[in-house]
Amino acid sequence: MIENAGLRGYSIGGAQVSEKHTGFIINRGGATAENVIDLIRLIQDEVEKVYHHRLECELKIMTDDLETD
Repeated sequence: MIENAGLRGYSIGGAQVSEKHTGFIINRGGATAENVIDLIRLIQDEVEKVYHHRLECELKIMTDDLETD
């Protein structure tokens, strides 16, 4: 779904959707937690636009000011 939404290799800051396996986000160097969270949200939004299904994150992210739920 992520690949078909056109996100293979897409990046925000140092966080990138893996070119090899689109189910992974990689750190190209210097990625911040905010970069990763922003990329996760973008992936969820774009996949939902295409498939009318929202992907769930496999991990729970909890910080003082950022949360994925």
